[in-house]
Amino acid sequence: MFHIRKTKTSSGATAIQVIRYENRKLVVDKHIGSAHSKDELSILLRNANHWIEKECGQRILLDTEPKRTSKLINLETTEYCGVTYNFAYEVISAVIARLGFTDLNDSLCLDLVLIRLFEPASKLRSVELLKKYFGITHGLRQVYESLPKLLKHKTEVERLLVSHATNDGSIKLSFILYDVTTLYFESFESDNLRKPGFSKDGKSQQPQIVIGLLVDAQGFPLGYEVFAGNTFEGNTMLSVVQDFCVAHKISSFTIVADAAMISLKNVKELKEKKLSYIVGGRLANISSALMNRIADDLQRRIHGQTIRIGTEHGDLIGAFSDSRYRKDKSDMEKQIAKAKRLVSEKNLGKKAKFLTISGGTCEFNQVLATRAERLLGIKGYYTNVPVTTMSDTEIIAHYSNLWRIEQTFRMSKSDLETRPIFHHLEDSVKAHLLICIMALAVGKYLEQKIGLSLRRIDDILKSVTDATIVDTITGKTFILRSTLSAEAKNLLEKLNLPY
Repeated sequence: MFHIRKTKTSSGATAIQVIRYENRKLVVDKHIGSAHSKDELSILLRNANHWIEKECGQRILLDTEPKRTSKLINLETTEYCGVTYNFAYEVISAVIARLGFTDLNDSLCLDLVLIRLFEPASKLRSVELLKKYFGITHGLRQVYESLPKLLKHKTEVERLLVSHATNDGSIKLSFILYDVTTLYFESFESDNLRKPGFSKDGKSQQPQIVIGLLVDAQGFPLGYEVFAGNTFEGNTMLSVVQDFCVAHKISSFTIVADAAMISLKNVKELKEKKLSYIVGGRLANISSALMNRIADDLQRRIHGQTIRIGTEHGDLIGAFSDSRYRKDKSDMEKQIAKAKRLVSEKNLGKKAKFLTISGGTCEFNQVLATRAERLLGIKGYYTNVPVTTMSDTEIIAHYSNLWRIEQTFRMSKSDLETRPIFHHLEDSVKAHLLICIMALAVGKYLEQKIGLSLRRIDDILKSVTDATIVDTITGKTFILRSTLSAEAKNLLEKLNLPY
């Protein structure tokens, strides 16, 4: 049987030893340490009790450890094992749960979403980071084998996104914004999905995919679709909108999109579906008679003045802006100067907006320049929303909200590093996109609730760490969290989380 012995040392300290008696002789099995204060003595007594219990299962009948010292540890007998970011894990996991993603019952999917927000990386690197930062272990082979299976969650994820945006049906989606972007691959090999095309990332030589994204008026993602990389963006909107309407039983809303989405075919089908639309209008492509009517009516004198004219694409609204006029005029002067310089140099190898190259000669196109000059400061919008329902100013204001979807795309590409994509199998590519869309939703939720950029939120989350310390005598593990900063506390308050 073990006993705890206290004995004074030559320095006046109290040594704590674990002893036993064998053949009437005292045997010291473990020297726990020497105490110079009551607190140190309490720690050593506790460690001695734990050592005895660990060695032979012998329970101490009399608890010699005062309750007030239960949080004290002896640094001389502890080992520092590094830090984890459990605070960030708890906060992001709470938001994941609020969006309903935990209903998917897929820990791998949610962990990949979480690490995409915390530190985006390849799947190989993500597995390493999950273990390093949060102590979560996933086998790399399991990740790659399970990745294509995540696609089964797409329909449910989009249902949860719409449910959140509509507050479980209590709020109607009156305006939905639509736009497309391109994501390139770290490869030069093409297939049926990955194809070279017009790249918005300046990577026209590399294969890519086209992503059509629907968001609400605040930029929160609602649904998305993946298209082959050579798909013209104007051919994507109708299929995405129609699938969205069917999936969520939504029959009445106004779709807002940029000028590339307008065509007689799209207008006809939107009207057949009884959907309203607000899209950008490219005035450079309208007839001279219509252009002259708009220019003559507005006369570029009153900021905010508008004109509405019925066309086969719907009502065309022309609006004049002072700031747009100054920018358009500056851009045009630079383009004219470039074109005239190329004419004087007889340079046939370069292109310019007001330059016409024909029969081995280049000439300045004065007709085109005059036409462009008449439209300085004027922007066009097409809509089928009657003026009795919505004024021209309201139409323009809703179209201006497209900056929110552009901001959402920037977040996905910069903060979440959605591209370049390293996968090559179609299902794995689409699963990667699903993870990124889920991370995008969590990121937008955080930004909207806290009022800070995702990058700043990430910095605050990373400022709180948990140090892991192990008592080498007892084997007991202690987790010490760093003090929460004022910003971290404010973050928790904005998210209505306890601290």
